[in-house]
Amino acid sequence: MNMKQWPEADRPREKLLARGATALSDSELLAVFLGNGLAGLDAVGLARELLGEFGSLKQLFAASRQKFCSCRGLGLARYVRTQAVLELCRRCLYENLQRETVFTEPGLVKNYLQYSIGMEQREVFMLLYLDSQHRLIKAEPLFYGTIDASPVYPRIVVQSALAHNAAAVILAHNHPSGVAEPSRADRAITERLSQAMALVDIKLLDHFVVGDAEVISFAERGWL
Repeated sequence: MNMKQWPEADRPREKLLARGATALSDSELLAVFLGNGLAGLDAVGLARELLGEFGSLKQLFAASRQKFCSCRGLGLARYVRTQAVLELCRRCLYENLQRETVFTEPGLVKNYLQYSIGMEQREVFMLLYLDSQHRLIKAEPLFYGTIDASPVYPRIVVQSALAHNAAAVILAHNHPSGVAEPSRADRAITERLSQAMALVDIKLLDHFVVGDAEVISFAERGWL
C-alpha cells in the first residue's frame, strides 16, 4: 500500500505534526528525512531497510561518504543533506554551550561531544578552553589517532591552552569501539596533563570519554 493510502494518523509527517517528533520511531523519523522511497518501496520501508543494513541511526549517519553513497536509496544528494543536518546540530549545541557556564552544565557538554566527536570513526582528542568564569572560549580538536602516554601531549596541550588564554580546560576524546569506559592510558595521560597544566596555573576541570551509548565524566567519578 502506498503511504498516501495509510490512515492519516499513521503517516510519519502527519504523526509528527500532531504528536511531535518524539512520538516517531527511528524508521519514521528517517522516512521524514528521506522524503520519499523507491519504486515499490515507500519511505518507511526504505528507512527500515537502511537501519537494518547499517545497524543503527548513528552508524548510518557516521558512515563514510563512499559507503553512504553506494547504498541503495541514498546517494550524494542525501549524503550532503545528512552532513548539513549534523553540522546544524553541532552549531546549535555549540551556541548553547557559549551561553552557559560550561562546568555547571555537564549535560550540555556531553550532548555537544556526542555530536562533535561521537560519530568519528577515528579517535579524536578535543579541548574545551574556558575563561575564569568557566565560560567557553573555544572547542578545538587537537589530536587525531590513538591516545597514548607520549610526552608530546602535555607540552602541546599546555601551549594551546596558553595561546587561548584559558583559565581552565575540559578534555574529551571518543572511543570508536563504542565502549566509553576509560582505559588505563586515558587515566594516565589525564593525570599527566593535570600536573602539567597546574604548573602554569590552568585548571583541568574534567575529561569526558565518548562512546556509543554514554559519555563518562572523570569528575563525576571522582578522578579529578
